[in-house]
Amino acid sequence: MARMKGPRFKQCRRLGLNVCGHPKAMKRAGNGTSRADRKLSSYGLQLLEKQRLRGYYEVLEKQFRKYVDKAAKSDGITGDVLIQSLECRLDNLVYRAGLGNSIRQARQMVTHGHILVNGRKVDIPSYDVKPGDVISLREKSRKNSMFVENFQEGGFNLDYIEKDIDGFSAKLIRVPERDIVPIEIEEQLIVEFYSRK
Repeated sequence: MARMKGPRFKQCRRLGLNVCGHPKAMKRAGNGTSRADRKLSSYGLQLLEKQRLRGYYEVLEKQFRKYVDKAAKSDGITGDVLIQSLECRLDNLVYRAGLGNSIRQARQMVTHGHILVNGRKVDIPSYDVKPGDVISLREKSRKNSMFVENFQEGGFNLDYIEKDIDGFSAKLIRVPERDIVPIEIEEQLIVEFYSRK
């Protein structure tokens, strides 16, 4: 399975934004300036914003382009639909619910078969979770103290995800509105970036 690799903190500093969510990601200041600190052309700003969004969800370019194309063909606002689609990926919701403490760990949990959707094992990180779907930790995996600790102490407090601590599960209540998705992105710049190609 293709996935983004490389040092997460270095990526965050290069993008000028804490895309990995780790509290120490931006603390070690490098000697040089990040791309975000330099004066950028309109194309440069669009490219940076695209890289930031890809960094948040750790999606490779080819797959990211598919999300953009799908959003452009939808009836909704392209930027909003793009972010909603990425937010409803299984690996991302495993992370948001707190089952994984990072998007990378969440993706690994999915591919290794620790996660169930509506009681059935799903090992595809990009699986599109629908409102009403229940994501849960497999029975055997509940013996793993790290997973248990993650779920009990971590996660985001988001009103589109309903957590059941005792059941080791989380339910997607609805497709999230753009303004409550916890990312700092100007999605219109990304739409403009792809529309010029």
